[in-house]
Amino acid sequence: MIEILDLHVHSRFSRATSKNINIEGMAEWAKKKGITVLATGDITHPKWMKEVKTKLIDLKNGLFEFSGIKFILSGEINIIFNIDGKLRKIHLLLTVPSFDLLDALNAELARFGNLLSDGRPTIFISGEKLLKLISSISDKIFVIPAHVWTPWFGLFGSKSGFDRIEDCFGDETYKIFALETGLSSDPYMNYLVRDIDRFTMVSNSDAHSLENLGREANVMEDVYSYEEIFTAIKNKDMKKFLFTIEFFPEEGKYFGDGHRKCGVHFVPEEEKKIFCPVCGKPLTYGVFHRVMDLAGWKKEERSDGKIPFVHIIPLKEIISQVLQKGKGTKAVEGEYQNVLNEINTEFDALIFKSERVLFDKINVDIAKTIIAMRSGNVVKQAGYDGEYGKLTINMEGEQQVELFN
Repeated sequence: MIEILDLHVHSRFSRATSKNINIEGMAEWAKKKGITVLATGDITHPKWMKEVKTKLIDLKNGLFEFSGIKFILSGEINIIFNIDGKLRKIHLLLTVPSFDLLDALNAELARFGNLLSDGRPTIFISGEKLLKLISSISDKIFVIPAHVWTPWFGLFGSKSGFDRIEDCFGDETYKIFALETGLSSDPYMNYLVRDIDRFTMVSNSDAHSLENLGREANVMEDVYSYEEIFTAIKNKDMKKFLFTIEFFPEEGKYFGDGHRKCGVHFVPEEEKKIFCPVCGKPLTYGVFHRVMDLAGWKKEERSDGKIPFVHIIPLKEIISQVLQKGKGTKAVEGEYQNVLNEINTEFDALIFKSERVLFDKINVDIAKTIIAMRSGNVVKQAGYDGEYGKLTINMEGEQQVELFN
């Protein structure tokens, strides 16, 4: 059985998130997208976990269920620590197989930060000490560095990150087996850095709203428990971990170099620039150049043992621009629902259903645009400094459709 997993989301208790996020809405949107295993998000927040505990059914295999959707206990924390005279701020994803272990974990984390302050709390502890603390509780609680290239808070980010993962986790590094790509990078970019080959790349939405669930995800087969999921990830089991679903990284908010306040940005392939030509302040150094710095500008040399991936553009963005109407309009929402009624889920439309089915079942122009996207016929204008990028699907001689966030 195919499972589509989004292992990193947020609740309404995190900063800058939609206030209508609840378990009912998460299950409803998971069904629309085609997600079968969804993170609860914000596992350290007492109020959110109280709500989650009352609604989820424990399947006794490390997973939980609500309205036909399986949930996994997963949440993000922000660790802050000083090393070599520099303040580091790194986001990490934690996954836990039971509420008992979660209660034990939270009791320990509460010694290092205020868990009520935010759904993604700040924990004053180093990466190495955190892994030691978690190991003292259970070897089934896993840590995955989140959106590893984001300038702020990414493990390899240009603002507070490291050049080597060992510099963050020290002798405990062996307990890390996966890295999260983030919206502004894809697995290919990560594997340009030779030292990353040993880790499995996972991709998740990091959604702050219900509609953004599944904008990145993981596709697996025949994984029926928490342990099977993470064993497949740890072992890079290509028979079970089939592929990841990715943003086109240029659409991510931090792909290129730039300064949003001044409207200044540069084509990532150009020579890097350090200072803004308008205000003279340092530019936000983008993911592309940061990856290339660590890669030494070398192309990927090996492809064996690496989980495949596909790029997508969210269905509502495609429909919005085919109809030339805003994503929030009734026309787009109506057509989106029409596609789901005919095709079943958004992922079915974007990835799994054949071209013939698309042409038989849905609006022909939408079908053509989806097929062009699948072929990678996309012209990209890179995002920068918190500004999403813009994509144009090339219709091969037909009128081009520009996609704006």
